[in-house]
Amino acid sequence: MEVVSSSELDEFVDRVRERSDIREVVGNYVPLTFKAGRYWGCCPFHSEKTASFTVTPDKGLFYCFGCHVGGNVFNFLSKIENITYFEAIKLQAERLGIPIPVRNKSPEEMKVEQNKKTLLKINELARDFYHSRLTKGPQGESCRKYLVSRGITENVIKNFKLGFAPNSDELTKILIRRGFSYEQLEAAGLVQKSSYDDGFYEKMKGRMIIPINDIFGRVVAFGGRTLKNDADVAKYLNTKETAVFVKGKMLFGLDRANKKISAQDYAIVVEGYMDAISLASFGIENVVASLGTAFSEAQAKLLTRYTRRIIFCYDSDEAGQRATVRALPIVQQAGAEAFVIKVPEGKDPDEFIRRKGKPAFAKLIRNATPMIDYRIDFVLDHSKHDSYDEKVYTLHEILPLVAKIEDATLKNAYARKIATALFLDETSVKAEWEKFSTGSKQNENFSAGRFKIQEKSKLEQSIEVILRTSWGEVEIMDYVLSLVPREFFPEKYQEIIGYIERCYKEDRVPDDLDAAKELDEKSYAELSRILSPAASRFGVEEFVQQDSKAFTDSFEVIRQAWSKIHYEKLLTEFYATINDKNKSFDGELPKIAQLADKMFSLTKIED
Repeated sequence: MEVVSSSELDEFVDRVRERSDIREVVGNYVPLTFKAGRYWGCCPFHSEKTASFTVTPDKGLFYCFGCHVGGNVFNFLSKIENITYFEAIKLQAERLGIPIPVRNKSPEEMKVEQNKKTLLKINELARDFYHSRLTKGPQGESCRKYLVSRGITENVIKNFKLGFAPNSDELTKILIRRGFSYEQLEAAGLVQKSSYDDGFYEKMKGRMIIPINDIFGRVVAFGGRTLKNDADVAKYLNTKETAVFVKGKMLFGLDRANKKISAQDYAIVVEGYMDAISLASFGIENVVASLGTAFSEAQAKLLTRYTRRIIFCYDSDEAGQRATVRALPIVQQAGAEAFVIKVPEGKDPDEFIRRKGKPAFAKLIRNATPMIDYRIDFVLDHSKHDSYDEKVYTLHEILPLVAKIEDATLKNAYARKIATALFLDETSVKAEWEKFSTGSKQNENFSAGRFKIQEKSKLEQSIEVILRTSWGEVEIMDYVLSLVPREFFPEKYQEIIGYIERCYKEDRVPDDLDAAKELDEKSYAELSRILSPAASRFGVEEFVQQDSKAFTDSFEVIRQAWSKIHYEKLLTEFYATINDKNKSFDGELPKIAQLADKMFSLTKIED
C-alpha cells in the first residue's frame, strides 16, 4: 500500500465536498422550506418554534441565528452525528460511494493504535464479565440488594451495564487465558503490582462496577463503589488514566445523554456516577457527571457542542459549593450560560430524587439560580459583614462579579439586592459600583474589543461588509490594515482577519474548507454567519446595500471609529508633553506642533 500524499488527501476532500449538496444532506435531518432565496428550518441543535436555521446551497453553508452555530456540510454532519470533522468527511464519502484513500502508518503510529485497541478490548471483556457476575448467580446478590435499596431497576442496570467485581482473581485468569499479559491488564488499570511479591491483584474486588464510556460508547475505564460502611475504605475508586482515558477530558454518561441535551437545550452536571444514574432512572436523562475531578475547560467545551445552558447540581456541602463556584467562570468563558440547582436540606441529587421524586426535582431545575446570584450568595455566606469596614470589604468582593452587567434595569435590581443584604444605602452601592467600573476601564490596556462608540451596531455591520468584500478580493484586507491597525478590530473577528491575511500573503483564494481547518469552531461559525446572505435578517438594520458603494461607506465608518480612539490617545500624549515640568518647553515645541497637525488631520475625517 502506497503512502497517500497531502495533495491526494486534499483532492479526496475536494471531491467529497463538490459532490455534496448541503441542502440535500441537511434535509435528511431537518425539514426545510424555501423562502426569499434560501432554505429555512427549525434548528436541530437547540429547541425553537420559529425557524432561525438557514441553508445557503450556492455557498455551501448553514447558520442558525438562534444558537449561532454554522459551517459547511462537514461541520453539520460532525455536530449532528457527534463525530469529528474528518470522521464527517469519511461518513459523507461512504454515503456518496467515494473510496477513502489510505496510507501506511509509521511503526510508532501503529504501536499507539494497537495499544489503544488492546485497552479497549480488555475493557469491553471486563465490562461483560462484571455485568454477568452482577446479573447472574449468587456472587452478585449483595450488590443486587444494594441497588434495589437505591431504587436502581433492572432496566437501568442493563442500560448502564452496571456490574460487580467478585472477591477473587477470576477476571484476571479469564483475560490471561484470552492471551493478554499481566502488563497489559496493569496498563488498563484493572490490576496492580503487589508490594509484597511479584504478583498482581485486582483493584476492584467486592465493589459495584460502573463502566465509563467515551462519546462513542466504548468502555475506557471503570468506577467502583464499595458496598461496605467502612470509613477506612475509599467509597469510590477509578481505574487509572490510560491512553484511552483522561478524566479531565471526559464526562460520565455523555454518550447516552448527548441527544437529550441537544433536544432539551440544557445539560445538568452532577458530581458522582450514582447521581447521574439515579436521575436517569427517574427519567431525567440530560445528565452527566464530572468523574470526581474539578470541572475543566475541556469538559465545558465538550458540553457546548450540544448546548449553551449548563446547570450544576453538586452536593450542597462546603466542598460541593466550592467546586461549583470554581466551575461557573469556566462555563462562562466557554460561551455558555451557567445556573445552579440548590438541593435543599443538604441532600445530594441522588438522595433528593429518591425521597421526593421527579416532579420535585423538576421544580428545582425550573428554579435554578443564575450564576451571578449564586456567586454573590456564596460571597455573602462566606464573609463577615457586621461592621461597616466588613460590609465595604464584602461589597468589593462582590463588585467584580457584577461589573460586566450593562442592562440598567438589571444593574438596579442587583444594586438593590446587594444593598439589602449588606444593610447599606442603595445610592452608596451604586456609587461604589460606578467607581469600580470606571477604575477597571482605566486600568484596561487598549485593545480591539474594548472601544466604546455610540453606534456599535453600525460599526460591526461595516466590519462585516469589509470581511465579505475581502473574501472575494483578499488584497482589500491588506489595504484596510495599512490604514487601520489590526488590534482595533473586536476579538471575534481577529482569527477571520488573520486567515484572510494569510491567504493574501500566500497568494491563495479563501476557501470554506480551508477556513474550517484553520479557524476554531467559534470563529468559523462567525464567518459562516457573515458570509450568509441572511446575515442581516436579525440585525438592527442593514447599514448599506451590497453594491459598489458599500466598501467605501463601511471603511469610512471604521476609519472614523479608529480616529476617535487615536485622537484621544494623541491628545493625552499632547497634554503629558505640556505638563511635564522636567522637560524644556522650547525643545518640545516641534513635537507639540507635529502632534497638533496629526490631531487636526484626524478630526477632519469627522467633518
